[in-house]
Amino acid sequence: MKQSVLFAAVFAALVSPSHADDETSIEAAASAAMKRAGSYYYNEVATHGGYVYFYSLDLKDRWGEGRAAAEQVWVQPPGTPTVGMAFLRAWEATGDQFYLDAARDAATALAYGQLSGGGWTNSIDLSGKSKDYRFRGGKRRKDGNSSLDDGQTQSAIQCVIRADKALGFKDEVIHDSAMFALESLLAAQFPNGAFPQVWRKPVADQPVVKANYPSHDWRTEGRIKNYWDMYTLNDNVCDYVADSLIDAHEIYGGERYLMALQKLGDFLILAQMPEPQPGWAQQYNYQMQPIWARRFEPAAMAGDETQEAIGTLMKIAAFTGDDKYLEPIPAALAWLKRSLLPDGQLARYYELETNRPLYMNRRGKEYSLTYDDSKLPKHYGWKWPSRIEELKAKLAQMRRGNVPARPAVAEDEVHKIIRQLDEQGRWVSTYDGSRLVGQAKMPIGAKYLSSEVFSTNLTSLSSFLIQARK
Repeated sequence: MKQSVLFAAVFAALVSPSHADDETSIEAAASAAMKRAGSYYYNEVATHGGYVYFYSLDLKDRWGEGRAAAEQVWVQPPGTPTVGMAFLRAWEATGDQFYLDAARDAATALAYGQLSGGGWTNSIDLSGKSKDYRFRGGKRRKDGNSSLDDGQTQSAIQCVIRADKALGFKDEVIHDSAMFALESLLAAQFPNGAFPQVWRKPVADQPVVKANYPSHDWRTEGRIKNYWDMYTLNDNVCDYVADSLIDAHEIYGGERYLMALQKLGDFLILAQMPEPQPGWAQQYNYQMQPIWARRFEPAAMAGDETQEAIGTLMKIAAFTGDDKYLEPIPAALAWLKRSLLPDGQLARYYELETNRPLYMNRRGKEYSLTYDDSKLPKHYGWKWPSRIEELKAKLAQMRRGNVPARPAVAEDEVHKIIRQLDEQGRWVSTYDGSRLVGQAKMPIGAKYLSSEVFSTNLTSLSSFLIQARK
């Protein structure tokens, strides 16, 4: 009997209604599904242990931020670190060496692509031709720009340090990469606790001041070409960094990573704008005033980045046990509530001091500010769902001394994930026209593989097995 037919028979028996109340059966089915899916993704999809975002079913077409070259893998989530950490979770759930080997390969691919500045950019060329990486043939190469944008360096750090722990700190390549990355991350933190979007070397000292409104005309003045060197919240930079520092403290101990986490929380307190808009901006200059970034990212208050800052402050408060990180939140939630759009969403931008929702018109490559939301460019998220009630409930829970726990994985969800696995061990997605991460171009109805779907499902099944043990 072929393996795929055997697996199909086992799954049919284990997830049938007659076994619905048999805990051993659903756990066995989850474990078998994990191995089947993991084997396909590792043996058939991986490129030198690394991954991109999406694949055609014949694996000939690969997408990251646009089409990926044959030996190019992606760092930015949901690329190589995302898949590597899913394999680590599976190893934690099962103890199966297969998953640890897959995670080791992912972490090794990341170590190969580490820059001399200590971090990563969004992708890695594994062909052996690139000279941009920290070590190539044992020789140091050029620095490169280590990026915190969209969780690039942070997710790579999390993957390599978790792999380092799982491997008992004995893999020299991975351990060296982990230590160098963490040292470089600490050196990229400003005295006020902020981080830049990009760094090449340790950041320079800057004065520690509180956020304030610019006195100049922010529409036409104060634009900074190298905005990526400034204090950054955009694309959830702070929350990704917080996760990396928390993992580092839990894995390696000591006070350095905890102190850096506390400094990051202190920065978010400093960066909260005064009334009448006690929220956060995407980007600040060294005088702690909101600034422009890209041509369509104005100096303004930011609805979703404010929600992200609130979530990060809660995370830091929960980990450190210090309620001072909760103190800025009520005023920020009140500002968000009075800033809601008529449809209940939040604008991405609000004009400084007037609080009018702020948008952009586009003609060719040129952008212009507008209050009109009727013709918005489609490449950017101009409005975001409100999480005000969710954040308010979580704050109340934390005020009562309860730290929110990770939601349990329900058996119904496990059955659904198993049923969606095809005979080859693939979770196949169908393109419905919605915007994909990396903006991959596919025809409506196209079938494809997603590293995010694979990682989410493998992690869910792993978490189910872990919670079943407990």
